[in-house]
Amino acid sequence: MKTKKIDLHNHTVRCNHAEGTVESYIERAIDLGIDIYGFSEHAPMDFDEGYRVSFEEMKAYETDILRARETYADRIDIRLGYEVDWLPGHMDERVLNAGVDFLIGSVHFIDKWGFDNPEFIGEWHERDVDTVWRNYFEAVTAMVRSGHFDIVGHLDLIKLFGDWPTTDVRALARPALEAIARSGMVLEINTAGLRKPVGELYPARPLLEEAHALKIPVTFGSDAHAPGQVGAGLEEAYALARAVGYTEAVTFQNRQPQMIKF
Repeated sequence: MKTKKIDLHNHTVRCNHAEGTVESYIERAIDLGIDIYGFSEHAPMDFDEGYRVSFEEMKAYETDILRARETYADRIDIRLGYEVDWLPGHMDERVLNAGVDFLIGSVHFIDKWGFDNPEFIGEWHERDVDTVWRNYFEAVTAMVRSGHFDIVGHLDLIKLFGDWPTTDVRALARPALEAIARSGMVLEINTAGLRKPVGELYPARPLLEEAHALKIPVTFGSDAHAPGQVGAGLEEAYALARAVGYTEAVTFQNRQPQMIKF
């Protein structure tokens, strides 16, 4: 099995908080020697509409990526996906049943509080940190059990501002990890945390070690919102995965998993 570089989690300007053309992201990925490159735009829903593609633009987004797939077919393998927010009552069948290669399930909201959005950072001072972490992983567990998604996005995103619980994070995350193991979902190693105040990968090594012990497969994503972020930190992510014991990663085509060596 040939070794390949993979980066499945990336965005476009259609989410309203990214910059650069689709082509500029792809060209950067090619320059970095990435073999399989995925776009996973923030999927539309009837909440927090300003930070995602609209329902009206879904088809245009998909067409953009599929056209790019054809254009660059002899240089790089482009995959099409969505990053879907887990928010009960607001997810849409048009997204969940979209004809894409993969769906990333992510938790960005706790009771509609966008805990990772700097606009709402003040809420952290109004809440008990341990309770926030517990509620976060309860949401991740529910997301996994829904059966809607292929990949778990940035497992410990809740840490991004550096607010840590007094409870052992491994204990808080254990039910979610066990649910992932039972579900057959893939865990993303996401490099965006290196660019955030917390300054480390998602997930941190202790949680990745737990995942490996549970035989949870992994994939990789740089979560780029600008061409210069494409592939940023991937070598560190690959190194951590190898150090923990992983030698293979998963990509998806038409919602079907494919194993590759990285």
